[in-house]
Amino acid sequence: MGSPKYQLRFGDETMLERMVRLLSSVVSPVAVIASAGQELPALQPEVIVARDLYANAGPLAGLSAGLNALSHAVDAVYVTSCDSPFLQADFVRAVISSLGTADMAIPRDRDHHHPLAAVYRTSLAPIVDRLLSEGIRRPVALLESVTVVEVDVAHLRLSDPDLRSLQNMNTPNDYQDALRAAGLLHP
Repeated sequence: MGSPKYQLRFGDETMLERMVRLLSSVVSPVAVIASAGQELPALQPEVIVARDLYANAGPLAGLSAGLNALSHAVDAVYVTSCDSPFLQADFVRAVISSLGTADMAIPRDRDHHHPLAAVYRTSLAPIVDRLLSEGIRRPVALLESVTVVEVDVAHLRLSDPDLRSLQNMNTPNDYQDALRAAGLLHP
């Protein structure tokens, strides 16, 4: 990509600024998870910054840091990555409202789960930490250990018809396509 995803420009803001702004319209507090030495831009004072305690342990380490950082403030958290430029507030609300009494609610498209568009109870932190201590790095490993609501993406289309909230940017072409789709890059 040429630079870390959170630093990519998307219009007049970085992807990190965009994600914080989008999430702040739906949830509070918002936490940003960073690696131990990662430098972040200045964020609003109400944004909680937490650091991964497990170096190079992937998304599950970020989930651990987020659950632990927010456990004093909320019962459950919506988790996303910093590269979902089209995240919709109604999509987030739909996933959150699906949680009920379960430990987590995760969007599912046939056999594919979306752990970085899911809701997790903060009480899962010890289970996440145990998985990490066992060398497990993928958040979907939680599906075997906790009560889960799998939210079919067909249901989520009611709040996000094109499921753009699930679109992320993994390659330079994905980034260019997202900019083009947002009208920020002209052919």
